[in-house]
Amino acid sequence: MANHYNFEQCLTKMEVKGKQLFGDHFSISPEDRPLIYKLLVWIIKDKPNAKKQGLDLHKGIMLTGPVGCGKTSLMKLLQYFLPREKRHSIKSCRDVSFEFIQDGYEVISRYSRQSFHYRHPKTYCFDDLGTENSLKYYGNDCNVMAEILLSRYDLFFSQRLITHLTTNLNSSEIEQIYGTRVRSRLREMFNLVSFSNESKDKRF
Repeated sequence: MANHYNFEQCLTKMEVKGKQLFGDHFSISPEDRPLIYKLLVWIIKDKPNAKKQGLDLHKGIMLTGPVGCGKTSLMKLLQYFLPREKRHSIKSCRDVSFEFIQDGYEVISRYSRQSFHYRHPKTYCFDDLGTENSLKYYGNDCNVMAEILLSRYDLFFSQRLITHLTTNLNSSEIEQIYGTRVRSRLREMFNLVSFSNESKDKRF
């Protein structure tokens, strides 16, 4: 890999950190290596290999796959290949929905227009898209994550605001839950990186 990164050394680092964070049972599955390679190419901004992998380094990552395949764990581990100030914050979509119940529409601004630190864009990884519910605030229905993603879409073009997602939804399910507009904008905002549908549940 470019920029003096060695893929095997990266995997070793991920396994060591994974055991620290998730327990001694953590290991990198051989079948996941191509997917992890693609994620590492994006995270270190390896331009030549990004082109070979069909990745746009100006877009975020949308990591999809079955329940329990390791999406959240990988997004947490990828942070350790970045300087602390550039690491993405991982936020559960369910937690965002609970914040909306408490704080209302200010939450949408919190994760869009307020996603800057001294004018530097703050990257969020919204974890488990689809596990939250459409909610009511003072009687008004709101699809909170749809509104956040639409707001971040505008900032993606105007301020280079990067977003990452994990989800076990497919494209038709995303359209059904969030609408055609959101599905269309996700194509423009994200590189789609997918686990195989046959990926095993690593929680057991």
